[in-house]
Amino acid sequence: MSQQRISYTVHGTVQGVNFRSFTQSKAKSLNLTGFVANTSDDKVAGEAQGSEDSIKSFLKELNNGPGAAHVVKVEKEEIKTEEGEKSFGTQ
Repeated sequence: MSQQRISYTVHGTVQGVNFRSFTQSKAKSLNLTGFVANTSDDKVAGEAQGSEDSIKSFLKELNNGPGAAHVVKVEKEEIKTEEGEKSFGTQ
């Protein structure tokens, strides 16, 4: 199965609502690698890599977010895959 990598940015009420923990948990359950981080402009951003189906499911989860979040939009862009990455972390 072919690997895909995306960069993503989540807009809305996404900081201070456990969004990074939620994102990491969902990514791990989908066997994705990459990372998630808060940005200085109150967004959450990162990169994720895995199968095309897992990436699609991950994006759906990001659009829903945890209960306390209010997601306005999720931007994504396909980027070059990375070799040797073994986990999904928070920054």
